[in-house]
This record gives sequence, structure tokens and C-alpha cells, in this order.
Amino acid sequence: MSSTEPPAASLYAETAPPAPPTSPLAGDASAQVVIVGGGFTGLSAALHLAELSVDVLVVEAGDIGWGASGRNGGQVNPGLKWEPERLLATFGPDLGARMARLGATAPDLVFDLAARFRIACEARRGGTIRAAVANKSEAGIREHIRQGGADIVALEGEAIARATGTHRYPMGSLDRRGGNLNPLGLARGMAEAALKAGARIATSTRALRMSGEAGRWRLTTDRGIVTADRVILGTNGYSDDLWPDLRRTIVPVLSSIAATEPLPAEIAARILPGRASLYEMSASHAYYRLDAFGRFLIGGRGVMRPSSDFADYQGLIAHAMRLFPDLAAARWRYCWNGRVAITWDELPHIHEPAQGLSIGLGYNGRGVAMATAMGRMLARRAAGEALDLPVTQIAPIPAHFAWPLAVAARLKWDAARERFVV
Repeated sequence: MSSTEPPAASLYAETAPPAPPTSPLAGDASAQVVIVGGGFTGLSAALHLAELSVDVLVVEAGDIGWGASGRNGGQVNPGLKWEPERLLATFGPDLGARMARLGATAPDLVFDLAARFRIACEARRGGTIRAAVANKSEAGIREHIRQGGADIVALEGEAIARATGTHRYPMGSLDRRGGNLNPLGLARGMAEAALKAGARIATSTRALRMSGEAGRWRLTTDRGIVTADRVILGTNGYSDDLWPDLRRTIVPVLSSIAATEPLPAEIAARILPGRASLYEMSASHAYYRLDAFGRFLIGGRGVMRPSSDFADYQGLIAHAMRLFPDLAAARWRYCWNGRVAITWDELPHIHEPAQGLSIGLGYNGRGVAMATAMGRMLARRAAGEALDLPVTQIAPIPAHFAWPLAVAARLKWDAARERFVV
């Protein structure tokens, strides 16, 4: 996992509680399970393993939550990208149903952990709104409502305007299972809980290579060598060449976020008054929310390079002000971006390319809930339980080297279709 990017100048880095004390690996070590990656996947796996009295060590190249776990939009989104009926038709009534249930209940795990360990992460279950911007996306939302059950309700006409504070959207849906939080606060809180449960965490420790020898794994880092019975890789959008071809199985799209200072109370009260999170079903992939202190955060696709330059975020800010003209008077103080791992089929992936090695990645913009659930699932796998996702082969995406051009082209194509398909 690379840590060569500059630190993200994020709102979370300024407002989340401090991380628990950790240090780099001090020479060689051993564990029953070694985990690479100190984000939601790795920290959740470490916490759940430690609670099972498994000796577990996490190695992280940067700091706790350095990657996507500390940079995302803070939305706790329910469900997988595929609707339940498609999961059942593709994977069968047993696995398909378990996959649907995994997506549906993943937010429960996040909010339960926040409550159980009293994690100061501004956790709030105000729901998730999907907002239609065109007839094509409206049809998709209606199908989502049909398959979603009692937790998902339609927002039509004035109902969507009241729920959002804008008349931009013809309709939408509210999923009561969703919510939002400070993701870096959640990551640091999970790390603290894992440490108290007996896990070890080595930060500023980069994994360089790994190999299996005589039923044991040998992980070489820049600080020492770790031997373990099992390895869990949870590097997601920051996966490198630690395991062959893994990084070529995902497209690391950069998601950009801008945030204001706390808004005046009268303005904040008019925007998402129920304090739901919202994401638009549109080519811009815009999403937004207010935090616990009335700051407005908006995210979406941006420049395909690390940036903390406000010049690269003007499109997002302009979109926010079109939605909510009151934001013209707001002071935009924060901007940052980070990698979101997109898979070819838009499903999370589990790989087990060798005995004693489990890999979980590819959350397609739903990582707060799904990565946390993935970590618990991989922990249970290490303890001998079944998985609720299929184990797939590592299959590199064709012409992966051209992903920046491909992403840019796809965004332009989607935007063009959206202009003409209304």
C-alpha cells in the first residue's frame, strides 16, 4: 500500500478525535493473522478477530484511516449496486439471498459498533436519499423501491423538495437504513477498540512482499518481517503489487469532496432538514450531506490526480450553489480527494488465491458500510465460517493501464447521454 501521496487536507483530519497511539513495527514479529491495510476492512477484521482471542497484527503504510477510509464522503449507504432480484437470479436462492442480506444489514454493523464502543464519529441514522435527475434514473429508483421492502419509501413531488430543500429533483427514495458519520473518526475509534481487545497495529510500516512457506506466511515490510498462519489484504483502492495482478482488478477512481465552514442555523435548517445523506443518480455522481455541526459537504468525480487546490473543486462548488443558492454566502474551507475502488461488475470481490490468504476489496463507493462488513466476514472466515460473497479468481481488467483515459471518456459519455435522455 503506497503512502507517497501528500496527506489529504480534509475536514475529518481537523475534526476527528486523535488516533490511538501506535508505532512502526520494531523488527521481526509473528501473529496468527497478519492484516495489510489500516482502513475499515483491516480494522474491522482486526477488531472481530481480537474479540475471538485471535492474535492479530495490522500493518499500515501510513496512519490509521490514511486511505479511502479517512477521505470518503461519510455516507453509510445500504445495499449492493445490484438489486436483490438480480443477485438471486445470478447467484441462486442461497448465496444470492445472503449477498442481498449482507448489503442490507451492513449499516447496522457500522452503527452498532459506533454505539457499542462509544466511538466519537458523529454517527447519525438520518437515512439515504437517492435522487433522480432524469426519466432514466427515475425508472431505476422506482425499481429500487419495488424491490427494497418497507425500509425504502418513495419521495414524490413536494415530498422530495421538503426532504432535500431543493426543487431540482422530480422524485427520489429514502432508505431509512442509511445515515452518515465522520469516517476518520470511525476508523480511529475502531482502531482503539481493536487495540483494547488485544490486536496490535503497526503504522508507518509498508508491506513490500509476501510468500507462503511450509504452511506459514512471510510478510516482508520496510521495518521487519512478520510470520503468520493467515494473511488478510485490505488495501482496496490503494492496492499495489504486493500480490500479483491485484491492483489491476479495480479501477482507482478519485472522488473529490469540498466542505464549508458551519452554516448559519437558518440556512442549515433548509438543507436536508431530516439530515439524510443524498446521492444523485446522474453522470456527475454527486453526493452531499451536512455534518453534525452544520457544515455542507459535497462530493463527486473530479481531477484524476491527488489535489487540495480549490481550483480543482469549482465544478462541485458551483453545482452546490445551483442546488442551494444560499450557499453563495458560505465559506468553502476544505477540499480533498482520494481513491474509490471500482470493480468491473460493481460488486465487492473476495479472492483466495492461496491457502491461508484472503483478500477483500472493491466497494464501488459504498465502503463505509461494506468494507466494515467485509472485515467482519474475513475475520469469521479466518475462524472457519462461510462467506456471504462468492470467492472469485483474480482477473485483471483488460487494458487496465489506460484507466485514467477510460474513466475520463466514460464520464463524458455519461454526461452526453444525460443531456439527451431526459
